[in-house]
Formats: sequence, C-alpha cells, structure tokens
Amino acid sequence: MSTTSDFTPVAAEPVSEKDGLIHGVSAQELQVLGAQCIEAKAKAYCPYSLFRVGASLLLASSSEIITGANVENAAYPVGTCAERVAMGTAIHAGHKLGSFKAVGVSTDIQDFCSPCGMCRQFLREFLGLDVPVFMFNKEGKYIVRTMGELLPLSFGPDVLPPRETLKGVAGEGK
Repeated sequence: MSTTSDFTPVAAEPVSEKDGLIHGVSAQELQVLGAQCIEAKAKAYCPYSLFRVGASLLLASSSEIITGANVENAAYPVGTCAERVAMGTAIHAGHKLGSFKAVGVSTDIQDFCSPCGMCRQFLREFLGLDVPVFMFNKEGKYIVRTMGELLPLSFGPDVLPPRETLKGVAGEGK
C-alpha cells in the first residue's frame, strides 16, 4: 500500500492549491482517498480483462470514504465500473448531490486512467462540476481534474426544467 509520500502530483499538473488544500482536499484526506481506492482494487472481479479498478468517494460532511471495485460479467456489457459501484453504495446509504468532496480512481497501469464516459455521466448526476477527481497510477502518482473538466458542456439534473413546468407535456399532469 502507498504512503502519504507516495501520492505525488505529476510535475506538469495544474493544481488549484489554496491554504495547503488541493481542490479543497487536505493532504490527509488525499492520502486516505488514494489509499482506499488503491486498496479497493484488490476486491475487483475482473477475470476477463484482468484490469482492476478501485474507486473511492470522500464525503464532504464527515470525511468518510466509500469505495467500490469493478465487477465484470461474461456478458461483457453488463459489467459495472468501480466508480458506479462506489456511487451506488453511497446513494443506497442515503447520500445525494452535494454529499461528495472528492473522487479517487486507481488502476494497475503506469498511465493515468480517468472514468469512462458512462461513469462520467453517472457521476455527474451526483457531483458538482467543481468536485475534483484524483486519478492514481500504479506508483501512486496522480493527476486531478474537476468533474466539469472531465465532462465539459455536460447534461445533468440542473439542465432539466422543474417538473411543475412539464404539466401537459408528453402526457404529464393528466
């Protein structure tokens, strides 16, 4: 397992650092976020691709971490990515939009792996666009991007009109 000193940003990484925080995340929170998503990889079920992914969600209110790992299926499209496993667990526990301070994602590859397109859209439903996503490589180095940077011009719940304005549209309100 990596230690605090193992979690280092890539040299050319643009980092929003203020008051010792990286995108609002303290060094201690980042250490736990990174360690937990790296640890979560060990629980991945990936007998087909052998590509382990771990994810961690840092809760804003308590600094609690919720984790997930990818779960594959012989019928390839029905597998579930680590990010969606973690978020599904969090939502089931009662957390919602605004509950999350940061996301961590880790794999066993040298390069950095960002959430796939489906996970980006899924996460967007529950994360503010300013929430940082820390992507850790196999050495514990990371890059960080906000949700808005990962999914620019995104479609989310804030884009939809309020339900009361939909009365009479497509059979609503009858």
